[in-house]
Amino acid sequence: MEYEVTIGIPVYNVEKYIRRTIDSALAQTFGSIEFLILDDCGTDSSIDIVKEYQQTHPRGKDIRIISQPQNGGLGRARNRIIEEAQGKYLFHLDADDAIAPNTIQLLYENAKKYNAQIVYGSHIRVEQLNGHTKEIPVIYPSLQFLNENEWPSYVYRKYDQIQAMTWNFLIEIDIYRKNNLRHKPINFWEDVTFTLDLPTYITRAVLLPEITYYYYCRPDSLSNYKSRKHIDKQEIKTTAKAVEEIKAQTDRLRDKPYFARRMYKLMVIDFYIVCTVFRHQKVISPSFTKQELHGMMRTPLTIGEILHFRQVRIKNIILYTFWILPPSLSVFAMRMTAIIRRLI
Repeated sequence: MEYEVTIGIPVYNVEKYIRRTIDSALAQTFGSIEFLILDDCGTDSSIDIVKEYQQTHPRGKDIRIISQPQNGGLGRARNRIIEEAQGKYLFHLDADDAIAPNTIQLLYENAKKYNAQIVYGSHIRVEQLNGHTKEIPVIYPSLQFLNENEWPSYVYRKYDQIQAMTWNFLIEIDIYRKNNLRHKPINFWEDVTFTLDLPTYITRAVLLPEITYYYYCRPDSLSNYKSRKHIDKQEIKTTAKAVEEIKAQTDRLRDKPYFARRMYKLMVIDFYIVCTVFRHQKVISPSFTKQELHGMMRTPLTIGEILHFRQVRIKNIILYTFWILPPSLSVFAMRMTAIIRRLI
């Protein structure tokens, strides 16, 4: 069966939250939606709950469940969804979040109106900690980017100009498939490493101020380091390696007007990974050496290239300095910078 839109939901041990997520997906005012559920081999009753909806809900015939051969994490789960989706557009929804009833309708109508390859809605961050709930709206301006280089130039203007997550945007599925864009097989910052390069493949994009997504932050979330008593060093090393692979593939973008800002964003992400180590060093095992932390700041740029930048030249020089200093001095400088900027 052909669909206009696929909502892809990777499911792994979310029985406490999956009903809220599925209810919000099935309540969409838009008609032509495939609800693609990826069973990532959890150990609770999450998939049984989905099967219940499949049998009893009026839209149950549009729910399709596919299973991984074994648990592979979010990156592999989202890749499988990209490969299996039957819709012309894809919308990622995490299995513990929710969307507004008109989310797909609104995003789809704007995609058609502007012939856009990607459309973002605004979202509310719902923090649920210590029995208290706090809602933080993240609202985009109403903007359209319809010419080459406009969208990536906007995205790279600031580190957090656009969300790093892969949820809450509707995208033409062919953007992924024709460019062979896939997530890294990692569990942490898999969205960040994926969205770093995604803007460079987009010519026409739209931002909307309407709230379309509710992002629930909870203490037992995979991405929440704060509540964990042990963090395997390899988790962080794998993420750092994923960023390293992206840095190694920069040649195709060297002549782009946003290249300097993009490189700055890449290096800032490396610095934030180092700050993550500083912040959680008591629970990371085994410990990172100074040489390893210094190695995370490796850059493919030369000082000559940086000096020719017209944008963010000084900021790139500062980050370049962390790389050319000896490991001990580099780590000291990064730690002092992190303290001054209240990152640790």
